[in-house]
Amino acid sequence: MAKKIPMRMCVSCKERMAKKDLIRIVATPDGEVVMDPTGRLPGRGAYVCHKPECMKKAVAQQQFDRGLHCKVDPEKIRPELERIEEGGEQK
Repeated sequence: MAKKIPMRMCVSCKERMAKKDLIRIVATPDGEVVMDPTGRLPGRGAYVCHKPECMKKAVAQQQFDRGLHCKVDPEKIRPELERIEEGGEQK
């Protein structure tokens, strides 16, 4: 029997993809917003794909705010997203 692949939706382009192919941003129970490379941190998560235009649109249009149900400071996540955009992601 084939193993079920978890699917998630990009907050920007609304495209459904495998969870492992997306970047997870999480609002922790402490109220902090951080990148979650493991996909296992506790808290509410929002996902964005690796396309540079999706990352920019998600920050510019405050789509992480809606997905995480809290105010997200774009200056906290922008450097991480830019690092990933340039190909510096660590898996």
